[in-house]
Amino acid sequence: MFSGFSSGWGFLLCAGISEICYAAIIPRTQGFTRLWPSLYCAVFIIISLYLLSLAMRTLPVGTAYAVWVGIGAVGTAIYGIAVLNEPAHLARLACLALIVAGVIGLKLVSVSTPL
Repeated sequence: MFSGFSSGWGFLLCAGISEICYAAIIPRTQGFTRLWPSLYCAVFIIISLYLLSLAMRTLPVGTAYAVWVGIGAVGTAIYGIAVLNEPAHLARLACLALIVAGVIGLKLVSVSTPL
């Protein structure tokens, strides 16, 4: 599945992880009224978008964006279930599995092309 894992995909994976980091802290910003959580959030937003832009040098924009959102959505949902005790209903887990399947599918059918 990951043969030919290019730096574009590595940047994209790190961008998605950075997205999880900032999404997880957003509730603690209390509407961006608390300084330190807000700064933490801003730093990870910048890192995530920068890494996404690097990934888009070699990956199609639609693929890169969809995978980035998928990593962030699934990762943040797992964080919510594992850390915040959010519900882990079978239907919710099945939907997350569909997102993961879509991300894997995009990786399998994508060809890295320079822009």
